[in-house]
Amino acid sequence: MAMNDKISDYITFPKTFENYMWYKPILVFIVGFIIALILVVLIAAVFYLTLGFDFVISVLGGGFEALNSPFAILFVDLMVIVFIPSLYLASKVVKDRPFSSYSSSRGGWNFKLYFKALVIPLILYIIYMGVDAAIAGTKGTSHLSIAFLAVILISVPIQSIAEEYVFRGFLMQTFGSWFKIPALAIVLQAVIFALLHGYNGIGLFETLVMGLGYGFFAWKTNGIEISSAIHTANNFSVGLFVMLGLKTSTSSPQLLDVAVAIAFLIILFIIMYCVGRKTDWFGEIPENSQNI
Repeated sequence: MAMNDKISDYITFPKTFENYMWYKPILVFIVGFIIALILVVLIAAVFYLTLGFDFVISVLGGGFEALNSPFAILFVDLMVIVFIPSLYLASKVVKDRPFSSYSSSRGGWNFKLYFKALVIPLILYIIYMGVDAAIAGTKGTSHLSIAFLAVILISVPIQSIAEEYVFRGFLMQTFGSWFKIPALAIVLQAVIFALLHGYNGIGLFETLVMGLGYGFFAWKTNGIEISSAIHTANNFSVGLFVMLGLKTSTSSPQLLDVAVAIAFLIILFIIMYCVGRKTDWFGEIPENSQNI
């Protein structure tokens, strides 16, 4: 249990628990990594047995360019989604703190806040990518299917939320509890977030800006619902346009594309911040939350 009922600063929230010890996040990482590795191997085995060795190797070694089919996206998404149960089980094994504390310092995950915050970025992303497709022309081949639509509607949002648990939840809170400097925690997790995405040098800057923005919203809203909503909107929109053949996934974006994308992100973040201030996203009370 937390020491008091006051809504604590999300980044330094781990330190409010009576059994907090600085080394416990390291143990959670080790245990969680082992559990995740086991689950990833099992997932790879299932896809190997059903779709073959060539499929598994092509997806694992093909970068973002390989993510042009529902099965490829599902395969990659599942390997990220496993981090949610891995983190949950690791926190239980280590007896670190409640899993809900990774969601927010307001009492757990708030579904209402997540879905409320999803509308604006989803609309803006679709408009932005639609304009880009209209200007640049069709870049890919249509993969429209029920299977593809099911993947981007179900696994893509969960995968986006899983990344938020890992980077804005576990990592950012760990750095925050160690250094007690929110800005430093936000920057560190954003750098790791960017480096682990496998883009070229230019593409890393766009991912870095994403990570900084997501971290800022997690800090300001005392939870990962807003960052998860923006993250979901981005990944869903990319999946949608790839499915329609209007966009291709790439690990090597060009300078102009990255510059435009960063400008869009900055505008999106400003809009989300202003709307959030007006609609009290930054003051959600614990009673609106669900402990998960």
